[in-house]
Amino acid sequence: MAFRPRGPALCLALMLGLATSPIFAEEAPLGIGIEGFAYPHPVCFLDLSRDGERQRLAYMDVAPAGTANGRTVLLLHGRNFPSSYWQPVIAALTAGGYRVVAPDQLGFGKSSKPVAPFSFDIMAAETVDLLDALNLPRVDVVAHSMGGMLAVRMARNAPARINSLVLEAPIGLEDYRFSVPPVSNDTLLRIETDANAESYRRQLMTNYALSLPASAIEPFVSLRERVKGSGEYPRWVQSFVNSYQIIWGQPVVHEIPLVTAPTLFLMGQNDRNAPGKPFAPAELRGKMGDNAVHARALAARMPNGRAEVLPGIGHLVHMEATQRFNDLTLTFLNQN
Repeated sequence: MAFRPRGPALCLALMLGLATSPIFAEEAPLGIGIEGFAYPHPVCFLDLSRDGERQRLAYMDVAPAGTANGRTVLLLHGRNFPSSYWQPVIAALTAGGYRVVAPDQLGFGKSSKPVAPFSFDIMAAETVDLLDALNLPRVDVVAHSMGGMLAVRMARNAPARINSLVLEAPIGLEDYRFSVPPVSNDTLLRIETDANAESYRRQLMTNYALSLPASAIEPFVSLRERVKGSGEYPRWVQSFVNSYQIIWGQPVVHEIPLVTAPTLFLMGQNDRNAPGKPFAPAELRGKMGDNAVHARALAARMPNGRAEVLPGIGHLVHMEATQRFNDLTLTFLNQN
């Protein structure tokens, strides 16, 4: 259940605080709410309750920069990035007349970090709570990676709230349970805790087949390392592990053909990301992550779906091919 969201004055104060407080030096440790990591727009909070605990859902709410068209786009981030990485997309959408709402789901970014098991159904309901608090009965959705799985679940659970979907390099286009055995939380916690800046940087560059220079993802590598300096780091890493378990254990691929909203898949041709692939048997590992092929096949089974595949691009389409991504997204939204 949602409580009353915080007001705009708090949003402004938070943004100004990043610029003026000396404790937010670049090399300083971060709290698990990444309080010292600047976002491109003011951050507001919606009070929620999950698992008997009070939680705070962070979000940016950005007004149109040009002539308003009366529509709002909801941006849903991936697992390894906070909502701040949507900055170039927010700029293009607001210039095109759209209001943009970009939340950090609970467990990510500046939002609270629950430690109980996650659920896509609960995350979808909390996102609808945000839409209710902002008086947004219907939105268009642009979703990346894990956000694509959440968008599909929202489209199934609350179809009247979604006008159209843009799924950028979504994961969940196959049922990972068919290839990957269960992995315990203890194993995942050990792997995530042992990761360092170099291994995480290598993981992003190789698993995501990025065409970007490593410097482009350095802020996110640094963010992950700085969070380790928080006394609440065990809570952060438990929350992060919980998100792997829903990706593996709560597939959406079987629901995608049932989504009725107009849907555009924007895929990088080089993207073969498949969560859990390292845990799969060798004979199955190489068959995982054929994402462009999966997207085309699934789009063909939908009432109103299509897929665009961008050559030479990996998993971060909106950062690797920003202009092309923005053009395709705006054209699709304007047509629907």
